[in-house]
Amino acid sequence: MEKFILTEVTREYLGVTLYQIKATRSFGNVKAGELGGWVEKAENLSQEDDAWVFGNARVSGNARVSGNARVSGNARVSGNARVFGDAWVFGDAEVFGDAEVFGDARVSGNARVFGDAHITSRAHIAWFSSVGSEYGTLTAYMTKQGVVEVTRGCFHGSIDTFEAAVQQTHGESRHGQEYMLLIQFIRLRFKGVIVENAS
Repeated sequence: MEKFILTEVTREYLGVTLYQIKATRSFGNVKAGELGGWVEKAENLSQEDDAWVFGNARVSGNARVSGNARVSGNARVSGNARVFGDAWVFGDAEVFGDAEVFGDARVSGNARVFGDAHITSRAHIAWFSSVGSEYGTLTAYMTKQGVVEVTRGCFHGSIDTFEAAVQQTHGESRHGQEYMLLIQFIRLRFKGVIVENAS
């Protein structure tokens, strides 16, 4: 028996129709009849395990949530992203592109994870809020190739490229100094972190 259905309740998000899901049986922490979050199609959420999309969370495109994974809050998972294992994406976090979040990884707050992100544990991601002149979120994470990537506003690239951009844009200003301290912390945090395979 399938664990959820797509209801007739829909909403538009960035030109895509999303359907609210409803549990057809009890499983994990979900009760039969409970309304969940929003998916573009049934294939976005596994029917075979305890994975669930809660609240206002949205899953679209070819993204897939499976295993015991949870997507909740205002989180968004899209593109070809995969969230599985015991992973949890919540808050206002975004996971998209070809990103993979699994194991016991947590992505939350305003973190933005995409590209070749490969987050298998809490050791593979860090984010910092109220950063820079726009007081945004800076997110650092491991890629499938073992490279540390950074996202901040419209910037997405390696930690080395980010450092060069900070030096060019902010120099020795207060914001430049803050970024340089965070870059030093990120390098220390990810030093020796090993990327694990999803299989």
